[in-house]
Amino acid sequence: MWTQDRWAALAVLSIILLLSKVVAPIEVPLDPKIQEERKLKQPPTIVKQSLKDYIVDPRDNIIIECEAKGKPVPTFLWRRNGKFFNVGKDPRVIMRSRSGTLEIRSSGKSEDYEGEYQCFASNEFGMAISNKILLRVSSEVWIVFSFPPTVIMPILQDKRVSMGLNGDLFFSNVLAKDATTDYSCTARFEFTHTIQQKNPYTLKVLTTRNVPETQPTFLSPKGLSSSKIVLRGEQLLLECIAAGVPTPTIDWFKRGADLPSKKVKIENFGKTLRIFNVSEEDLGDYTCMASNKIGSIRHSVEVQVKAAPYWLDKPTNLVLAPDENGRLVCRARGNPKPTIQWLVNGEPIESSLPNPNQQVLGDTILFHSVQIGSSAVYQCNASNEHGYLLANAFVNILDMAPRMLGPKNQLIKVIENNKTFLDCPFFGSPFPLLRWFKNGLGSGLDGGQYKLYHNGTLEIKQARPEDQGTYTCVASNILGKMENQVRLEVKEPTRIVRAPEHVTQPKGSTVRFHCRVKHDPSLPATVIWLKDDKPLSFSWIGRFKKDEESLTIHNVNPEDGGTYTCTAKTEIDEDSASARLTVTEADISSASNRSASAGRPDPPQDLELSDPSARSVRLTWVPGNENNSPLTHFLVQFEEDRWEPGKWQNLSIFDGNLNSVNLQLSPFVNYQFRVIAINAVGQSQPSLPSARYQTSGAHPDVVPSGLKGWGSKKNNMEITWQALKNTERNGPNLRYVVSWRRKDTEEEWDNITTTRMKHIIHNTDTYVPYEIKIQAVNDFGHSPESNIVIGYSGEDKPSAAPTELRVSKINSTKVNIHWVPVDPSTVNGEFKDYKLYFWREASLIKGLKVNKTKLHKGFFTTAEHPSGILTELFPYSKYKMYMVVANKEYEGPQSNTVEFYTKEGEPGAPKYFRIQRHTDVVHLKWDKPLEPNGVLIGYTLQYHTVNGTQAGERKVQSFPPNVTEYIMNLPNRFTRFKFYLAGRTQVGAGEVYAVESPHFTNEAYKEQEDIATQGWFIGLMCAVALLVLILLIVCFIKRSRGGKYPVREKKDLPLDAVDHKDQDGSFDYHSDEDNKPLQGSQTSLDGNVKESDDSLVDYGEGGDGQFNEDGSFIGQYTVKKDKEETEGNESSEATSPVNVIYSLA
Repeated sequence: MWTQDRWAALAVLSIILLLSKVVAPIEVPLDPKIQEERKLKQPPTIVKQSLKDYIVDPRDNIIIECEAKGKPVPTFLWRRNGKFFNVGKDPRVIMRSRSGTLEIRSSGKSEDYEGEYQCFASNEFGMAISNKILLRVSSEVWIVFSFPPTVIMPILQDKRVSMGLNGDLFFSNVLAKDATTDYSCTARFEFTHTIQQKNPYTLKVLTTRNVPETQPTFLSPKGLSSSKIVLRGEQLLLECIAAGVPTPTIDWFKRGADLPSKKVKIENFGKTLRIFNVSEEDLGDYTCMASNKIGSIRHSVEVQVKAAPYWLDKPTNLVLAPDENGRLVCRARGNPKPTIQWLVNGEPIESSLPNPNQQVLGDTILFHSVQIGSSAVYQCNASNEHGYLLANAFVNILDMAPRMLGPKNQLIKVIENNKTFLDCPFFGSPFPLLRWFKNGLGSGLDGGQYKLYHNGTLEIKQARPEDQGTYTCVASNILGKMENQVRLEVKEPTRIVRAPEHVTQPKGSTVRFHCRVKHDPSLPATVIWLKDDKPLSFSWIGRFKKDEESLTIHNVNPEDGGTYTCTAKTEIDEDSASARLTVTEADISSASNRSASAGRPDPPQDLELSDPSARSVRLTWVPGNENNSPLTHFLVQFEEDRWEPGKWQNLSIFDGNLNSVNLQLSPFVNYQFRVIAINAVGQSQPSLPSARYQTSGAHPDVVPSGLKGWGSKKNNMEITWQALKNTERNGPNLRYVVSWRRKDTEEEWDNITTTRMKHIIHNTDTYVPYEIKIQAVNDFGHSPESNIVIGYSGEDKPSAAPTELRVSKINSTKVNIHWVPVDPSTVNGEFKDYKLYFWREASLIKGLKVNKTKLHKGFFTTAEHPSGILTELFPYSKYKMYMVVANKEYEGPQSNTVEFYTKEGEPGAPKYFRIQRHTDVVHLKWDKPLEPNGVLIGYTLQYHTVNGTQAGERKVQSFPPNVTEYIMNLPNRFTRFKFYLAGRTQVGAGEVYAVESPHFTNEAYKEQEDIATQGWFIGLMCAVALLVLILLIVCFIKRSRGGKYPVREKKDLPLDAVDHKDQDGSFDYHSDEDNKPLQGSQTSLDGNVKESDDSLVDYGEGGDGQFNEDGSFIGQYTVKKDKEETEGNESSEATSPVNVIYSLA
């Protein structure tokens, strides 16, 4: 059951969360245009001050710094030991002009000025204060033991003789050589560089023949246990010095854990343990053990880690516009927990004048509906017994119209397909809304290809040629607006299309490296050649010559060998390519080698292992034959037989001039090695494997990575991580110790040991934060613990819906949305956004069908009275919408459904707009817009003559909505017009559809639609039809009389030999399908079949016919002179027009 105090705390927390998103702090930029603005007033800000603990050399002048900025320029005063310090009354103290820095002249009495100082900087808008600066004159000493005193030679310390942290000199046991009368303690003052000595000590050593061996005893510290307090961030120094014979050895341990190896340093021959940058994880019991062969003794030190306050959330300057809300937050952590005190203009906030627009809630001050004149400087003091923190943060109430801070009309050049950023720094109060436009058109650029940042920068994720143009950024608030333009040019990348290639040539020859470059024509490119990363120099008498596409080296020698790099640069990009030149010797003894081409090297031989240690071994080999190409590298590979036997893996690569290397290895791996030689041609075959080498085991020294916690169900959390590599196991039986606990609680850590890479925590509350950590463990010990990560249990569906969804300020394409938010506790997960679902229910124009696809838009806001703007709506339409709240996994229940109607807008472009041009008129046709966006009241047609680039006077015609065509007379056939057509509603003219009439020379194809209606064309078609009819009649008559005709037609179209006449006197030309003769024959009058008169033999010119390769008959067909003249069906020798046509076919 929650108490009333808990409910009050929850209410306060809810107010803080809601107001935290109301307005982001506005940072006043350092741009001179803004700083010099007369209207811009700014409370003081401390920008430089001396250290809290300020130790000075008494021989030097004392400088106590205090610098502040503000407008008007601040004035300064000081307090010393809590009282006003009158600088003007002390002739030795000067305050620098336009500054608060004090300069105290040295006069031998610097101690008189020791004390606690604090600086106050003020103007009419508030007062800032510095830290309390504790000024001390140096008295720190360094202690050194030495003898004799006149020489000051330090005593050499070792395992037996050493100096303690307090300056005492300890002997674990004394020898006769230690006896002297000249032991002197010498102290050096750090700042004064002076030395003081103590009176010398005399040490007498009593000698005996048989020195008894003794068990260790502690000289420092005394007893068996002690305690020590250390502050977070400081160094922890623990010391154990023991006496005994033989000299004891000191070892250090930490109860329940290993010493943090990365932070620990063992010094003074094992007697001192130093831990750097102490943190809370270093607390615990530390044990030092002194041992020799007689016995051992232990001393335990309980280390407590306290902490002076340190920042979690430091207050920062806040600039607000009138009537805006904001907050200052001051959160600090320490041990003990720090107390938070707020001050305003240097005085406790409790004793300041009441401010109805502010509310103090512990470590947070809330501001609401601030007003001009309430600017002030607030101080937060977080303190405990170990120290304090002081931070100044001003709250400046400012109203200013937008200002552009960047250069005007900037030109940006970018390489195609590269990411680019268009900067538009701006300032204003209230914080302006910034939008980008391209070429002055369209709505704001954000989303898809574009990303708009809070500081005004527009990111183009992948610049393309179509992205080129002029971009305008417009910043606006209630006081005005301002814009700036950026011109973007997208260039082709610079590429080396023909790169240099590796070359091996004998001494004295000529070598040529190619480097052909392709780049954007508008960007001049330069080509630079380098040898082994150093620029080459060229001269007209030198051996190195270059032209636009190549580098030539004449008379090469061995010193010319190396890597040559061609770099092509433009002002915005570059490309490089490299090749290696190998020069071989050209002496007589190597003539046979010179004639042979270079090849891959032979494999290395005789692999040997030496110098074994826990994590390294030395590998030595004998290189094989280079085969006319110098060795550049050796690749060492390894294979192990425990995790992946038989698989060779790369270990290290070494320079080609080495044949003995020290290999760094992992524990608990049974290695064998092989070596591959590499030259410019390629790699050798691997060498034979070496003998195996087994490294000893150790605890894991790598922390498992990828640790995270997330919920797969509403009541669980899955903890996952990445497994260690096989070579990181360092020993057998690798396990993972996973620990977790609820965040911000003092619960004990739960943990589990597992060999898997996942652990599921069941029965959790919904969406609860957990602290998670992990470490690896094997049979040899534990790895270091990982850093703590925050994971969350699973999410559930939100249990509440936004309420009172409503709209306001409806116009044709957008509407303002308002709703009452849900309680954050009902989101049941990480809040994602409020998701608005909306769809176009109908158009207000009867009969117009619409797309009812449901769309959605997210609104991320935690404001107390949230609102948003829904854009890109269709005008003159009925819409419906509802809203849900969403977390990362689920959406909640629906809000109330709202209907609204958008207002009329400007119509879209006509569906089409066509031109039909004739000799003396232009016929225009169009159709109504697909989206009228309102009640269409007519069309507006504008047109003007076009003569090259010159445009004539524009004329305007208006038409009612039912007219969709217009015929316009042309003054002459060569006049061209450009037409602009737009529909109109009550709101105004809509999108314009522009077309241009064609040239007169192109009229023919334009008139094809109406050519069939022309008189001359109809007469021509009638004449052609009559001629065709006459030809057909003549053809049929000649066929019936046996005229001359081609064989192929007779073959394709067999006809009856007799013309059958119907009773009505018409002729029926047909083939009898039931009694069809063979093709190429005719049926006689009595129905018998006779051989065709078109036999190839009868028509041939001689006994043998001639044929082409495809079998076609060659020669002129002639009529057979048949001796059967009684048949009376011989054709006339007269030539008919039809025969002429067939002969041409």
